[in-house]
Amino acid sequence: MIVEVPVSIGELLDKLSILRIKLKNFSPGPKRDNVQREHDALQTVADTRGLRHPELETALDQVNGRLWKVEDELRVLETRQDFGMEFIALARAVYYTNDERAALKQRLNTHFGSSLVEEKQYVDYRAPGATEPGGSSLGGD
Repeated sequence: MIVEVPVSIGELLDKLSILRIKLKNFSPGPKRDNVQREHDALQTVADTRGLRHPELETALDQVNGRLWKVEDELRVLETRQDFGMEFIALARAVYYTNDERAALKQRLNTHFGSSLVEEKQYVDYRAPGATEPGGSSLGGD
């Protein structure tokens, strides 16, 4: 059985990005087969509607790839019960990276005129002069 659910275009293309990452990282077997089946079904939807934006899709793949690595690194530290500065920096990187991801999804929604859009609302952590993990400026106002 398949449940068809309306989603924003950004959400669809983000899901495809994540599935591409899973296909690269999963070993052959039932889990990878399930991922391939889901990817193919969603890719058909995107293709039949002409939902291609190579530049933003590549950016989304890069952001989701970074997020995948950060989550893996966090899990390694978690297994060691190592909650020091590296863990804190990685934990912070999760929400910085998710903010980049949300911005890319929003750009895709705008580009394609999606009638559904995902909205986020969080406490603004970008204090003036604050820096991201790794040292780059957040440019908060």
